[in-house]
Amino acid sequence: MSTDIVIPSLGESISEVRLGRWLCRDGQWIDRDAPLVEIESDKVTQELPAPVSGIVQISEHEGADLLVGAVIGRIDSEAPRPEPAAGEPSPAAQVEVATENAASAEVPAPRATPMAKRIARDQGVELSTVHGSGPAGRVMKSDVRSAANARPTETTPAPEPLTPIDQIGQRGTRRERMSPLRRRIAERLVTAQHTAAMLTTFNEADMTEVIRLRKAHKDDFHDRFGVKLGFMSFFAKAVVSALQAFPAINAWIDGEEIEYHEYVDLSVAVGTDRGLVVPVIRNADRLGFAEIESEIARLAEAARAGQLGMDDLMGGTFTISNGGVYGSMMSTPILNPPQSAILGLHRISNRAVEDPEAPGTVTLRPMMYLAVSYDHRIIDGSEAVGFLVHIKECIESPERLLLGM
Repeated sequence: MSTDIVIPSLGESISEVRLGRWLCRDGQWIDRDAPLVEIESDKVTQELPAPVSGIVQISEHEGADLLVGAVIGRIDSEAPRPEPAAGEPSPAAQVEVATENAASAEVPAPRATPMAKRIARDQGVELSTVHGSGPAGRVMKSDVRSAANARPTETTPAPEPLTPIDQIGQRGTRRERMSPLRRRIAERLVTAQHTAAMLTTFNEADMTEVIRLRKAHKDDFHDRFGVKLGFMSFFAKAVVSALQAFPAINAWIDGEEIEYHEYVDLSVAVGTDRGLVVPVIRNADRLGFAEIESEIARLAEAARAGQLGMDDLMGGTFTISNGGVYGSMMSTPILNPPQSAILGLHRISNRAVEDPEAPGTVTLRPMMYLAVSYDHRIIDGSEAVGFLVHIKECIESPERLLLGM
């Protein structure tokens, strides 16, 4: 009896997926529930387990774009499990021998993300020498960069004479299909710009007090809660406070109605090898600093390992995007539909400002530009400005967060 291997439903909004890497060979025996193949959607990548034990018959190959419900192969569950031939070592013994002879055997190409492969090719890093920190030993972008940085510095050879321009070969180009995630990002960004009356307003926040508090308590905070105290929890708490003061910013348009949310499911943008993903901190309005930091760390780790589930990505009511981690000085973030607003954070840098304790004098302060992009169809300019001022006040006087002001 053969059992079809079918692309499962990954969520109501997902109708098409891309077939990733098969984790077994055609004609190979596989046990039930063992990882069978990777499936990439516009939101997550996950492994499909084998529905039964048997011999795998592959009919669709890596890179195929398929609809949910498509048959990608079959498993013959009535086929006998292959036994080692007489005199042939058992599978366990074969693994042991292969391990002992690994140094002299040909090393198969390791699993690696597309970005890791690209960086390895550009920097001349041999992937087989890189230890993968991702799921199932997958080589990640950071693994390749660490390996490249660990290589001994080579003596720079004398420059060769320039080749005459008429002898220079043709310049190369390279094409890659957009991943489902990158394609979805492109569609959503264009949709946001075409459907919303989007504006951006700016302000700046003096980070002195937040930096002082973090420096004074970060060690005790880590010892007590087992997680680092970062800046994001301060901004998350400030956003929650500001959304409660300006509820229209935590709402969105649904047809001819406005849907207001009496809770805050906070989306936090995270950069990964596959592109930007925006996992959600549920009920952020009910969480303390330690709970927010723990959830941010969990979601960021899962995002970079490609282990986010659909529930982690759906239903956010407001988004924070921190371009400052990449060195951004100022930007205009684009809405994350159907949300009506997004807060952009930027790099902290010392700037000359008027000393609040000595008016008329100038001092250096660690300042951060803040930007909130919003849908003018539902949010008035005065609300957007007031919202951003509220966040600024919470960051510059963080005791307000503890007092619920």
